[in-house]
Amino acid sequence: MPTAADTAVRLLLRGDGEPPVTVPRDPARDAARRELSKGMYHENDPSWFQRALDAFWGWVDDLFGAASTATPGGALGLIVVIAAVLAVLGALWWRLGTPRRRATSAPALFDDRPRSAAEHRAAAEAHAAQSHWNQAVQERMRAVVRALEERALLDPRPGRTADEAAAEAGRALPDHTGRLHTAARVFDDVTYGGRTATEQSYRQLAALDHDLERAKPRLATTGGGTDTHAHRGAAG
Repeated sequence: MPTAADTAVRLLLRGDGEPPVTVPRDPARDAARRELSKGMYHENDPSWFQRALDAFWGWVDDLFGAASTATPGGALGLIVVIAAVLAVLGALWWRLGTPRRRATSAPALFDDRPRSAAEHRAAAEAHAAQSHWNQAVQERMRAVVRALEERALLDPRPGRTADEAAAEAGRALPDHTGRLHTAARVFDDVTYGGRTATEQSYRQLAALDHDLERAKPRLATTGGGTDTHAHRGAAG
C-alpha cells in the first residue's frame, strides 16, 4: 500500500511539468506516526520481558562498572573483595551450621479451669448431639486423661500434652497403648492440625474411654512379688 512519502516521491519524479505537491510538516508527521504504528513494523520487536531483562543487565553492568572504578585494583580488586566476602560467609555457615527453628512443644491438653472427667464427658456428649465432632473429640480426650488422673494412674500435671498422657498411660495400661496413641493423634490433628473430626473417630474415642474405666493397670513388682500398696494407690 503506498504511503504518503511514496506518493510525494512519485509526484516529484513526474515529468509533466506540474509543480510538485508539498505536504505540511504536521500532517506529514502524523501520517508517518500512523504508518509506523502498524503491527507489521513491530513483529520483530523484543518482548516486554526481554526489554526488562536488558534493562536489568544494563543496570548490573553500570553497578559493577561504578564499583570497579571505586575499588583499588579495578575489576580484579572487586573480584577479590567479593571472593573474600563469600569466604567469610562460608566460614560462618560452616562454623554455626544451618539456622534451625526452635523446637516448639505441643500445646497443653487442658487450657481452662480444672474440670472432672464427668464434666468433660457431659460436654463431649452435648457437642456430639449437635454433630460438633471436633469439640466432641477434644472434650472426650480430656475426659479420658482426667479419668486416669482421678484413678491415680496419671499424676495431675499442668501443661501435659495429649501425646505425653498417652505415653504415660500406656505404661500403666499396656493393652491399650495403641488406642491411646491413636486417640492422642486424632486430638492433635483436630486441635492443632486443622483437620475435621468425624462421628466415627468420636465413637472410637468414646469406646476407649468406656474400656479404660474397666481396665486394670499393670501391677508394679519388686523382687518378683506384687506391690500391693502401689496397686491400691492406682486403683484409687
